[in-house]
Amino acid sequence: MKAVVLAAGEGTRLRPLTEDKPKGMVEVAGKPILTHCFEQLIELGADELLVVVGYKKQAIINHFEDEFEGVPITYTHQREQNGLAHALLTVEEHVGDDFMLMLGDNIFEANLQDVVNRQAEERADAAFLVEEVPWEEAGRYGVCDTNKYGEITEVVEKPEEPPSNLVMTGFYTFTPAIFHACHLVQPSNRGEYEISDAIDLLLHSGRTIDAIRMDGWRNDIGYPEDRDQAEKRLQGEIDPEMAAENIAASE
Repeated sequence: MKAVVLAAGEGTRLRPLTEDKPKGMVEVAGKPILTHCFEQLIELGADELLVVVGYKKQAIINHFEDEFEGVPITYTHQREQNGLAHALLTVEEHVGDDFMLMLGDNIFEANLQDVVNRQAEERADAAFLVEEVPWEEAGRYGVCDTNKYGEITEVVEKPEEPPSNLVMTGFYTFTPAIFHACHLVQPSNRGEYEISDAIDLLLHSGRTIDAIRMDGWRNDIGYPEDRDQAEKRLQGEIDPEMAAENIAASE
């Protein structure tokens, strides 16, 4: 299975860490975020890495060149930062089968393999790793609702009034049907082509998308303090179970 990594973002909220480098090259526990992503995807069986670059792309290309741990890397260029659906379309010609998608600003220590296994069962058109977050934080993410079978029924990007506190984590598996949906997406109120809108189109066309509840943790590296927290977790300075209890207590 090929793996797509979206790494074109500028990371303005991570400044000053991104003043001279793209977000994916910010170091967490001694290595770039993208190194963590690549290691995890290869462990999951990725036989090719398709990396979407943009802001200060040469820093990524020069660092990783054309392979990582023996797995070839193909780069595509998102010339304008027009949203995740727009970024995903840059790899369309390179993908002909089911694939993994990871946002290149996340650090995971979680059950990603469960998502890949569910896709391999061929019972759904996509599978997402999802997690519950405090209600006041849900509006930062793509929020989803599910039915009693664990299938996603609705996805809303960064809503002011979230319909649930179940959010997408930045790891997905898709069939190529997602590309057709991305072509149909219209700009959102933010002026971007949202991946959540493409997913919603899949749902409305009758496609089945499974939600896999996260077992473990992840850090979305959006701010410098997120990077610091991920480092502490990776270095064992934060007990994951204790962190989960703190989140639950704040809900």
